[in-house]
Amino acid sequence: MTVDTNTMISITEANQNFSKVTRVVDEHGTAVILKNNVPRYLVIDFSKAEQEKIASTEDVFAISERLMKQNMKAYEVLAK
Repeated sequence: MTVDTNTMISITEANQNFSKVTRVVDEHGTAVILKNNVPRYLVIDFSKAEQEKIASTEDVFAISERLMKQNMKAYEVLAK
């Protein structure tokens, strides 16, 4: 995952100024909260979370096709 440095906020700053976290999420779509200078928490817009949760039909078909191609020999053996 690529993290935009403009979306990084220390946990101390997030505790003291949560409205800044929400502003960053509104502007950039996500905010990364750092704990001990390490990315620890990801805050995203709720509607975006719902969209990301459901894989599109195209994604499922593409993954299925790739897996079938990778494992074709095993499927052929099983088919016998």
